[in-house]
Parts: sequence; C-alpha cells; structure tokens
Amino acid sequence: MPGLYLAAILLSAAGIAALDARFRLAFWQAPGRSAAVVAIGTAFFLLWDAAGIVTGVFVKGGSTALVGIDLAPHLPLEEPVFLAFLCYLALVAFQGAERVRQGAHRRREAA
Repeated sequence: MPGLYLAAILLSAAGIAALDARFRLAFWQAPGRSAAVVAIGTAFFLLWDAAGIVTGVFVKGGSTALVGIDLAPHLPLEEPVFLAFLCYLALVAFQGAERVRQGAHRRREAA
C-alpha cells in the first residue's frame, strides 16, 4: 500500500508531539531552539545519507509502502521525514529524561 510508511512516520510524530505539548518538553518550551536542533540534526543525517548513497552503501529498496517519489537517486521522500522525526524523538526523549533526572535530584535535596 503506497504511503503506508509515510503515514506511520507522521502518526508517530503526532504522538510524540502530543507528549511534547502535554509536558512542554521541546517545541512547546523553546520553539526556535527546538526547530534549530531538528533542522541541524536532519541536515547532518541527510549529508550522511548522501555520503552513503555516493559510496554505494545505501540503496533504496523496492518496498510498496513507499509513496514512490524520489528526491534524488536512492533517496525516497520518506527519508528526510523519517530523519526529522528521529531528531524530534531524540530531542523529546532527552528533554523528558532530563526532567525526570531533575525531579529526582530535587527529591534528594528535599529529603
């Protein structure tokens, strides 16, 4: 089914965005900084992908779950969307872990 992979990425991103909004972890706390982190991380991984494509390490598979739009040879549309999601997920997970760590530190100080 074409588009299934992209739909799964976007649905997952919506779930992470809901957690982000609920706990104000990234974009809902510092939108500019969060956008910069996601953009820089995505650009880094796209350069990584480009190096892998040029050297022949990365090739696009023949999955029917892809939309079928290639941004470059062996670079499907879903790849930058996935990379942005990966960076966003990492940012939210880090901020969440930092919030938990800070809470534990405050509880130890109060005890």
